[in-house]
Formats: sequence, C-alpha cells, structure tokens
Amino acid sequence: MIEEDLHLKVLRLLEQEPDMSQRQLARSLGLSVGKTHYALKAVLDRGWVKAQNFRRSDNRSAYLYKLTPSGLHEKARLAYALLQRKRAEHKALMTEIEQLRAELQTTKPANEPPTP
Repeated sequence: MIEEDLHLKVLRLLEQEPDMSQRQLARSLGLSVGKTHYALKAVLDRGWVKAQNFRRSDNRSAYLYKLTPSGLHEKARLAYALLQRKRAEHKALMTEIEQLRAELQTTKPANEPPTP
C-alpha cells in the first residue's frame, strides 16, 4: 500500500470515529497493530491529527483523535491525488481493454461467439 493512501485511510477513519482504538483502527485497515501504530504516529507527528485522553484512565486506547485544520487540508489533498491516480489507471485500463478487443477481433476463429 502506498504510504499516502494509508495516511488518507487513517485520516478518513479517525474523522468518522474519533474514539477508535489502535486495535480497531488496525482491524479496519486490515493491518497489524504495529503497522497501524507507525501510520498513526506519522499523522500525529505531522500535526494532521491531535490525540486527547478523553477519560481519566491508564488505558492507552482511551484517546480521542481530532483532525487539525492542516489534517483536513491534507486529507483533501491526498483524496485529490488518489482520484487523479485512479483516473489515470482507469484510462490505461480502458485503453488496454480496447486493444484486447481489437486483438480478439482480428484473431477470432469463425465459430467463436461475438465479443461483448
């Protein structure tokens, strides 16, 4: 997974569920808790997310995560970059599909059914 995509997923999830624990975040991301900790620390260190202990407890998972204004800006920038990348991938895929269709048209035996 591209690091920027991971950061975007973390920002999205924390915006939706600010009281999510690292274990829950890891489950949602489909990653190990260690990799999730690394990603969460990265967004915290960059100042995109602020963590507050929302109840007096020694429980380390009892944090409330809040996206900062720069975090909201970065989330939008990352989403836009992902959209641009996906559009380019889609365009390349459509070109490849058309090339494959053309190739099939020229090499198809007479008894084959027509391609969709």
